[in-house]
Formats: sequence, C-alpha cells, structure tokens
Amino acid sequence: MSSHRESIGFLFSDIARLSRQAFNHRASSLGLSLAQWRVLAVLSRQQGINQVKLAEILEIQPMTLVRQIDRLEALDLVTRSQDPDDRRASRLVLTEAAQPLIGHMRRIADELWNEVLGDFSADEREALADVLHRVKAKLCPHAISDNETAAARAGSGR
Repeated sequence: MSSHRESIGFLFSDIARLSRQAFNHRASSLGLSLAQWRVLAVLSRQQGINQVKLAEILEIQPMTLVRQIDRLEALDLVTRSQDPDDRRASRLVLTEAAQPLIGHMRRIADELWNEVLGDFSADEREALADVLHRVKAKLCPHAISDNETAAARAGSGR
C-alpha cells in the first residue's frame, strides 16, 4: 500500500477536526458549540424525537446529550416533554427562539464549506460527495436512515 493510501485515515481525522475548529471559531459569537449545533440541526428535522434516539443519531453517550440538552434548555432553545411511549424518556422540541439561530448556523456552515470547496467544480463536489458516501456505506452498512445521517451531516457543516 502506498504512503498516500496509508494517510487517508489521518486525512479524514484531520479534516473532521479542522472543520469542527473552523465552524466553532465562526460560530463563537453565537455562544454555541458545534456539538450543540448538531443537536439543534437534528431536532430541526425531527421534532419530538426522544433523547435516546437522538444520542444514537449523534453517536454520543446519552449522559453527554443530557448535559447539552440542559444547556440548550437553559438558553430557551429546546423544551422537553414526557415521551408518551416511555415514561422514563423525554421528547425534544425546538422553541420559536431557536428558529432564527438555526438559519444563522446553516449560513455559517454553508459559507465555511463554500469557502473550503470554492476551487472545486460542481462535478468535483458531486464526485467527492459520492466517494465519501461510498466510504461511509462500507464502514457502516447498517447505518441509521439516510434522513437521519443527512441531518447529522448538515449539523457538521456538510
């Protein structure tokens, strides 16, 4: 295997880390982290989801999510209600105050990725997305539905 091929894993890791840092820097004036934005992004597409399912989609521990939800609730961006199907679980819904913030965060993500991919043609962008989807499918063939992963991906800025 060539050294180029051996570095692909490091490239994926570096790109993920650097994109999180760039997004956090651009969004810092809003007082939300990328992790919190990802929660809001998924909720914007799946209002009423329960915390357990949301933690699965975000691939984080439920206790980590609870802390994020606590912070978002304190900011009046998310509300909890009892899950009618499971008394131990909560369903999550965005508040009206979150709506303008969601739009602003999406613009930040779009601007970041338009800048990063600005030198790529439309065909190159499409080819890149296709290749990355294929890699992802190989890594997790039994992944959560496309809608859920799209929501999480949008939260990460892509």
